[in-house]
Amino acid sequence: MDRDTVTPQVSEFPGERATEWVEHHHQSAAPSTYVYEFVWDRTAPATGPFCTDVDGNVLMDFTSHVAAAPLGYNNPLITEPLSEFDLVDPLKIAGQDFYVSDGNAPGEGAPGPADLMERLTDATSHYDMDTVFLSNSGAEAVENAIKISYDDAGGAKYAITFDGAFHGRTLGALSLNRSKSVYRREFPEISTVHDMPYCDDSGCTAETCSCGFFAGGTSRLRQKLDPKRGHIDPDSVAYLIMEPIQGEGGYRFPSDPFMDEIAAVAEEHDITLVADEIQSGVGRTGEMWGSDHYAIEPDVIASAKGLRVGATISRSDVFPEEAGRISSTWGAGDIVASLQGALTLDAIESEGLMENATVRGRQFRETMADADPEGVVDVRGLGLMLAVEFDTTERRDEVIERAVSHGLLTLACGTKVLRILPPMDVTEREIELGCDLLTTAIAEAA
Repeated sequence: MDRDTVTPQVSEFPGERATEWVEHHHQSAAPSTYVYEFVWDRTAPATGPFCTDVDGNVLMDFTSHVAAAPLGYNNPLITEPLSEFDLVDPLKIAGQDFYVSDGNAPGEGAPGPADLMERLTDATSHYDMDTVFLSNSGAEAVENAIKISYDDAGGAKYAITFDGAFHGRTLGALSLNRSKSVYRREFPEISTVHDMPYCDDSGCTAETCSCGFFAGGTSRLRQKLDPKRGHIDPDSVAYLIMEPIQGEGGYRFPSDPFMDEIAAVAEEHDITLVADEIQSGVGRTGEMWGSDHYAIEPDVIASAKGLRVGATISRSDVFPEEAGRISSTWGAGDIVASLQGALTLDAIESEGLMENATVRGRQFRETMADADPEGVVDVRGLGLMLAVEFDTTERRDEVIERAVSHGLLTLACGTKVLRILPPMDVTEREIELGCDLLTTAIAEAA
């Protein structure tokens, strides 16, 4: 498969073999979210955003596995070092309870968990972060962010989250979700979580905004925490958690006055600010972290997906001093995932992929704006974290189906939003091709 010339080719979707695989999978699988009956054939040709399913259909993947495959398929910067790695068993050890090396001196040879943590402290040094706890997933990264924030707060019990938030599917993280009710209804919750509007009003000012976060020259957050007139003592707030850019909630990009106010209130009351960078981190927005675009300075960052493992990153003074307060999960001992994560960070830096994300993201937005397809009410994004919003949910859903019939994989989020997540090394040709496929699908849906 030649990445410079390949184009999507779909004969039947889903095909006979894909249908067989899906039926086989669901014989044992619990009900969950499956976007398509897309069954990737990992033995078939795949490169960049292009992959092959079990029926031989060639597809263009603009989902990057929900940002968990930031370099697309078979990127040689990942596959070549892996091919030289002499795989052994076990490939997972008991996390923070044991250490692992490849026999070389530290910093030499194939990078492992310790090297990945070192790279992460380098990537967060502008926030004075120097300590990392590795885990398996984004939800675990958030759970550990919650735990260390409560621990550091010395008995403070309240947390603040935002409308539209999605932080994971484990019980602690569920308590912070404010997107679709299906995620948390009838599950037990942490009872001391308060919510605030998430302001994505591009016309927002510090005087007023359509979401209601600002009114009468002050914010609802400031009012709630006012020592004299508010109903929450700011000293009793353990942490404030937010997605710098909301993902599942609809790819909502915050207004600058909103983020300025979050930063100011957190600093004024010395509130631990947790940034959930599960989708927006690791260079996808054109900066290493989504937070880097705004005034906020997080005290804790939760990362995963593109990092290949979960990571809770903060300062040593925020993490508990007692060794047993947070302890072994598999993520810190996942030898291959740690290697992939370190190689991913290296590739992003060495290949200038954050700059590429900025340029290619701008190309996508400008191309779609020029096309001005029917039913599209907004095209927005930072870097390659992109969204196309439609006038109705029904139109959005039909566009997804039409797009995959032409070989383009996309994802829904929010209620009417299509998210676009090309690999970070996506080319000019591939963005142009993806836009052509998408506008064709939109025209057919109309």
